[in-house]
Amino acid sequence: MTFPARHISISINRSPNEVYEFASNPNNLPQWAEGLSRSSMKQSGDEWIADSPMGIVRVKFADANRFGVIDHDVTLPSGEVVHNPLRVLKNGNGSEVVFTLYRLPQMSDADFERDAQMVEKDLLKLKSLLEN
Repeated sequence: MTFPARHISISINRSPNEVYEFASNPNNLPQWAEGLSRSSMKQSGDEWIADSPMGIVRVKFADANRFGVIDHDVTLPSGEVVHNPLRVLKNGNGSEVVFTLYRLPQMSDADFERDAQMVEKDLLKLKSLLEN
């Protein structure tokens, strides 16, 4: 079974390495990823604990890599695990950050649109932090 997907992206005028280093650091997430973490993240083994709009969640990130992959699995308070693909790609002298949002079976049209808007807002915040 596959899910409908929407790729949400933003161009950032910083090198892919700079964007990856900042965006892949869980300690930086509260600065730009409000949809995932509203306050400081706490490490617990190979996972991170976050106070998110969905409640307390556990986040497991892809291992550090040179390919710009910042995929992360989020374990919701219900125990459901949601996979979130996130990539930093070279775009000219800068970067393209691409988040893939899946529409899960229980999501209404309104829920999916709300989540997409939250991702767009988070990516705009990331851009603002890195370009200013």
